Amino acid sequence: QVRLEESGGGSVQSGGSLRLSCAASGYISSSFCMGWFRQAPGKEREGVASIGSVGTITYAASVKGRFTISKDNDRKVLYLQMNNLKTEDSAMYYCAADFRKFRGGNWYCPSPLGYWGQGTQVTVSS
Repeated sequence: QVRLEESGGGSVQSGGSLRLSCAASGYISSSFCMGWFRQAPGKEREGVASIGSVGTITYAASVKGRFTISKDNDRKVLYLQMNNLKTEDSAMYYCAADFRKFRGGNWYCPSPLGYWGQGTQVTVSS
């Protein structure tokens, strides 16, 4: 069983910074697929940043250059450093993870990821 717990959300003014953490417990390996997602009221959930099956990092275009995803494999913690926050970044942020899969000679991450945290709220005011 895999359990994910987010922390670090809060309220900041536009231009401020926050660092989200996602503590993982259970059977977690360094090759786990992990990512951050967010959902604002009335909007669909969207991917923010992810670390893929072979360590590839991807960002949503809206956060590229402002957000940084990283992972501490020893402590089993996923981070999201968010700088220069904008009001449109306000949302509930979720951490997600899953075992990578192997097919056709390639590793890949399942979509959607199978394990999710409860979320942490980020509110950015102007």
